[in-house]
Amino acid sequence: MGIAGASLLPGYTFNILKGKKSGPETVGHGNFTYRVDKEWGLQDPGKIPVRDCHEMVQDRMGRILLLTNEEKNNLIVYDKSGQVIKTVGLDMPGAHGLTLAEEGDEEFLFITDHARHQIFKATLDGRIIMTLDFPEETGVYESPEKYNPTEIAVAPNGDIYVADGYGENYIIQYNARGEYIRHFGGKGEGDEQFDCCHGVTLDTREMNNPTLLITSRSKNEFKRFSLSGEYLETIPLPGCWICRPVIRGDYLYFAVIVTRTWDSYDGMLAILDKNNRVISFPGGSEPVYQDGKLTEPVYDGKTFLNPHDVCIDDEENLYIPQWNSEQTYPVKLIRV
Repeated sequence: MGIAGASLLPGYTFNILKGKKSGPETVGHGNFTYRVDKEWGLQDPGKIPVRDCHEMVQDRMGRILLLTNEEKNNLIVYDKSGQVIKTVGLDMPGAHGLTLAEEGDEEFLFITDHARHQIFKATLDGRIIMTLDFPEETGVYESPEKYNPTEIAVAPNGDIYVADGYGENYIIQYNARGEYIRHFGGKGEGDEQFDCCHGVTLDTREMNNPTLLITSRSKNEFKRFSLSGEYLETIPLPGCWICRPVIRGDYLYFAVIVTRTWDSYDGMLAILDKNNRVISFPGGSEPVYQDGKLTEPVYDGKTFLNPHDVCIDDEENLYIPQWNSEQTYPVKLIRV
């Protein structure tokens, strides 16, 4: 049996982690190295339980928001020290994608739930203000069960792009009012298609030419599209099952949930420069290119337990929620 299948009671896990200091260990490469803090988000699971921890964002107030699929507290709001400010139950057993979007002076959350086959727009305190059901108007879905959305990106004009990563692998575009515009992609081997379009984000590094970065996770690559759904390029990343891309400044970050096997703990982070070249693998081996191609990275066997996302705070520290990790809490990486 793989270690991910081992049975550990949540309370026992908490006691192990509480008594274990992470020390001065550092991970990463070059200018992107970090000190590991595995106690940052540690809580008593009897009081604040989690299941899979999926994604994290930081709001304007500096708070760190975590999305889990534990229905009692789908949303956990931390301060930067790791103290819980509040939790919110959203009755979302498949809570998966968490995106923060600005509208003028306000911030809103966009959440996907693949178990409910829906997406939601919510206030920061978890009040649902818009719900979008399965996109019947596309004509490509036979039933809601075929639609299993995993991620959302929001364009400057408010358009919403939904990645159906666990369903039919389409990207569905809506306007800010939730009205259907178009869909593109779909599962397949072509340049314009995906094999698990798990994550989508808006790449704003070319200020006057924003584009979409969309993962094709099972193919170990991500693809670039225009905002109108035109395929532009594919960036291969051998050995990297990519969750979602995250942009900060000139750099692209993402969690590599798996490098070799889904049967045991695995995974690392990847940081890429503006030329899409990996410059650091926190939790993994040093990036190596041969003849212009990335060599498959090697997991260090200790830092992460299937990392699912990366949140970069205003001090360039990283927060890492983890999937299938024995119900453990996020890890913080402190920029060195």
